[in-house]
Amino acid sequence: MSYLGTQPNDVKKNTGLYTPSEILQLTKDGSWGGSLELIEEQTTSGAVSYNFTSIKENVYDVHLLQISGYTSPNGSQDFGLRFYESGVLETASVYQYAYQQCGVAGSFYENKSMGANHIRFDNTGSENWVQHLYVYLYNLGNSSKYSFTTQQAMPRRNTTGGSYNSSGTFAMFGGGVLPQASTVDGIQIYNSATTSTGGTAKLFGVKEI
Repeated sequence: MSYLGTQPNDVKKNTGLYTPSEILQLTKDGSWGGSLELIEEQTTSGAVSYNFTSIKENVYDVHLLQISGYTSPNGSQDFGLRFYESGVLETASVYQYAYQQCGVAGSFYENKSMGANHIRFDNTGSENWVQHLYVYLYNLGNSSKYSFTTQQAMPRRNTTGGSYNSSGTFAMFGGGVLPQASTVDGIQIYNSATTSTGGTAKLFGVKEI
């Protein structure tokens, strides 16, 4: 019988073939490649930033971050991601990002930067915005590689009275990088505003085969 590992990355030690029943068992145990481990979930109201400071970067090469219902207040704010490098939050203008935005009303544009102080998800406008998105993060714990992200989002705009505004719904996709080799051991969801009205963020580790 093939070796059935119990640790997240043990499966890749196997050199034989897995039977369907073994694959099902590994999947059930959460040890099959592509399985997700919930590292931490945060729900906040009134706080601007989420900080994940225990991300198991020494276990996972790939992380998945899910954000739902994050609501920004009125006014223009930058909304995105920053990294902790060996416990120190990187706030300098060293991040790079690019994304495309497609509006349901027909608008289409790109946003990019070669020197920002965060990897941008979105720049909210003059009305309340509700953000729903997911981000894959790569190489965070590898001190010899850059840390990359890829992301997709579906933000929508509320009118001042709080009702849904279909002309302010967008599909967005893009990615970013911290172009310096370092050990990233923490993640901050960043908003340049002074407050938010809440939301939920979940951080997962993606297990390897």
